Amino acid sequence: MKKLFMMPGEAARALENLFAYAGKQDINLYGNSGYRSYASQKQVYKERIKKVGKKQADEYVAEPGASEHQTGLAMDVTNKEGAQGRLMLDFGQTREGKWLKANVYRFGFIMRYPKEKESITGYNYESWHIRYVGVKAAKEMFNKNLVLEEYLGEK
Repeated sequence: MKKLFMMPGEAARALENLFAYAGKQDINLYGNSGYRSYASQKQVYKERIKKVGKKQADEYVAEPGASEHQTGLAMDVTNKEGAQGRLMLDFGQTREGKWLKANVYRFGFIMRYPKEKESITGYNYESWHIRYVGVKAAKEMFNKNLVLEEYLGEK
């Protein structure tokens, strides 16, 4: 894995370990989008608004200053097809996406925007978006089927 995603040390090591372990299981994962500066998040947000309108853009893309990508703790993950721009179906339905959902917590990450928790997270389902929270918290959240807002007592 290239180190161009600018994750903080602990999260970067966890991501490297996750990808290495996946590789040993014949699962090839690719980091698609990690850290974003305010300016780059602003550009992503503006482009999405132009494409689908503000209401729909807000269901998938955070406003600048509110994106987890700006923390350096989030990563959008894909498989080989997705890395080559050829993924035509939901990543969560692929072999790699199913593996990621079942194993990501072991390395301190959570599936940040699961399908069944959209009303709690405020964002539509994203099978590719993981966030580092540490192994202890990730394991507890996985075992109790909690999203971050529930874990933190916000919802």
